[in-house]
Amino acid sequence: MYDHIGLRVGNLDASVRFYTAALAPLGFVLCSRDDSGAGFGPKGEPALWLHLHKGSAGSAAHVAFRAKDHAAIKQFHAEGLKAGGRDNGGAGPRADYSPTYFAAFLIDPDGNNVEAVCT
Repeated sequence: MYDHIGLRVGNLDASVRFYTAALAPLGFVLCSRDDSGAGFGPKGEPALWLHLHKGSAGSAAHVAFRAKDHAAIKQFHAEGLKAGGRDNGGAGPRADYSPTYFAAFLIDPDGNNVEAVCT
């Protein structure tokens, strides 16, 4: 559906720590990093770009990552909480979305709503 997404972050170290932990259960890794940003995705194929900004906070975004199974979603949520994320909905079915929708939601260090989902 998309090629890549970019999010502006206020604390690059905190965001790299959060996304490294939360995305590992989904099979995504830190692919690129310098003083101004970082890229995550399948090894060698970054698709989520974090860009350091020092301006005022922007509006929050919602990013959903596909997971292979329920266990990966539960681990995404647990590891993201340990790495500084805030709970925005634990792992479980979301029948109001569809009968097979299973997801978990976290708020990243910059207030973005980050989801892991499988159907």
